[in-house]
Amino acid sequence: MLRDELLSKKIWAVVGVTENREKFGYKIFKKLIEHGYETYGVNPKYSSIDGEKVYPDLKSLPKKVEAVDVVVPPKVALGLLDEIQELGIENVWFQPGTYDEEVIEKAQKLGLKIVYDDCVYARLVEREEDRS
Repeated sequence: MLRDELLSKKIWAVVGVTENREKFGYKIFKKLIEHGYETYGVNPKYSSIDGEKVYPDLKSLPKKVEAVDVVVPPKVALGLLDEIQELGIENVWFQPGTYDEEVIEKAQKLGLKIVYDDCVYARLVEREEDRS
């Protein structure tokens, strides 16, 4: 399943990371780190969150990521797809509420491997429950 293929990638960027602990941009970022993923936060509003460096965009990351978790509104996600393609990133996970038909169509036209209608956070919590 594509979802499992994406979760097997070890280097992630969370676009839309936030310091608001109530939001999924924060929870997903922390959960990926907790599960041993090399995780980079992307949000031009922050320079760091909980001591982790945050980058203004994907181009600023110190290395190429294998997967991008999108936690921004559809209008932002639409523009983000161009940067993802430019950088040669193939795997994109759209969190619920971050995409619309236009975003999905563009991602498919660009030939990206995409997961939507699912949540990274929920999948990682599920893994924790499977282990216990």
